[in-house]
Amino acid sequence: MKHFETNAIRTQTERSSQREHSTPIFATSSFVFADAEQARALFANEIEGNIYSRFSNPNNDEFVQKLCLLEGTADGMAMATGMAAMFVSMAAFLNAGDHIVASRSVFGSTHQILTQILPRWGIESTYADIEKPETWEKAIKPNTKMLFAETPSNPGLDLADLEFLGNLARNKGLLLNIDNCFATPYIQNPARFGAHLVTHSATKFIDGQGRVLGGAVLGSKEIIEKVRFFARHTGPAMSPFNGWLLSKSLETLAVRMEKHCQNALMLAQTLEKHDSINWVKYPFLASHPQADLAKKQMRLGGGLFTFELKGGLETARKFVDSVEMLSFSANLGDTRTIVTHPASTTHSKLNDQEKAAVGISAGLIRVSVGLEHTDDILADILQAIEKAQK
Repeated sequence: MKHFETNAIRTQTERSSQREHSTPIFATSSFVFADAEQARALFANEIEGNIYSRFSNPNNDEFVQKLCLLEGTADGMAMATGMAAMFVSMAAFLNAGDHIVASRSVFGSTHQILTQILPRWGIESTYADIEKPETWEKAIKPNTKMLFAETPSNPGLDLADLEFLGNLARNKGLLLNIDNCFATPYIQNPARFGAHLVTHSATKFIDGQGRVLGGAVLGSKEIIEKVRFFARHTGPAMSPFNGWLLSKSLETLAVRMEKHCQNALMLAQTLEKHDSINWVKYPFLASHPQADLAKKQMRLGGGLFTFELKGGLETARKFVDSVEMLSFSANLGDTRTIVTHPASTTHSKLNDQEKAAVGISAGLIRVSVGLEHTDDILADILQAIEKAQK
């Protein structure tokens, strides 16, 4: 078995007659058939092959093949965006009358799918506390079909116990769906713990440079057959260019994540001692309440940390207005360090009670740590804190 880095680099679409070293972009909407029999067999799913880029494309297939090797799954499908992946991973399996148990700590748009969109089709959901295993079992109903969690969570960086959820899903006959966006396959592999579906927003660390949108749903052949049917007829297809770029991005994922995590840990440890900060949260900090679990199921602590500024909303607003080198954006997973104020941006649609339930305070700042020199990142954070406190 080849190592992670080798699979990410050497998994490639078969070379054409041009003998290219790097996979070209297959910028085509459709593909021709050799004869009538091949066309018939392709549409009857008797043989594998490309028909139309809404269904499959060599660039997207290469990207997914790499991801499957890195995550340890048998199959997968690329999606246009991370949220397309999240929606398809639910909608392909849930019917009217079904119920889903989800972690309370989810991305804002995932929250909207669960509370505003799925209920329009008679699909209900109940939130469990991500860090409290006992709340998951209590939330299960006779019509429950799926468990869903993102871990580490956005933006609280709380962890779901993947081994516990895998066992619970198996014992109850439920599908386990894990959003692995924050960790990436380099840091964590949910399928090893029993996840049936592993979802990604490839827009984040997988791309790593803030260039394109993309997502993926991974799982067994049987699981992805249902995903592929749903996506084929609803059209959330990734473009060939994005598939090509994201496949190339995976070649550097390991080395990038090592540096992201190294930088994030150093900054979190340093800022934890700052007088103007109430607390810092990072999975591999000794002070994280789930540090032992983090080290059990994660290879490294990830590229994000959060902290709460003293002074609340006014201080937080002054902080993001005062950064000079760092970017103030709602994105994450970039080579450039990004600061975000979740309460007023990514999670602004949550009401005050919902924000409090997942630990989003007015003074919370999320930092997606980039690949700049840590001295420069730290200097900008410190000067912004100083200005915010005046």
